[in-house]
Amino acid sequence: MLVKNLDEIIGTEADVNGEAWESRRLLLADDGLGYSFSDTVMKEGAHLTMHYKNHVETVYCISGEAQVTNEETGQTYRIKPGMMYVVNENERHTFTAITEFRDICIFTPPLTGNETHDSDGSYPAT
Repeated sequence: MLVKNLDEIIGTEADVNGEAWESRRLLLADDGLGYSFSDTVMKEGAHLTMHYKNHVETVYCISGEAQVTNEETGQTYRIKPGMMYVVNENERHTFTAITEFRDICIFTPPLTGNETHDSDGSYPAT
């Protein structure tokens, strides 16, 4: 059994920050589960275009509101607590935090821990 506490992650190498987000990575590739699990906070007004070419991302909203646009189709979704979305076909997408937004993210393959978005909004292959 594996047990971790968010308080133990904050301030470590697994607490990764970008300009508009903070990703507290509770489970990583080294945990050997085949996926990673992060508690993420997006600042109000955060506007990011991402393109996870090498990963599938599942996002479950804990609090706040955001808008996610699938840049491949132009379809826009309003995300609120209790809702989830999956970027399952490597779609380029834009995320806009309407309020501070907290979510749980699951990535497959798993993140290794220190990834940040590159110039096209993706993470490198693991």
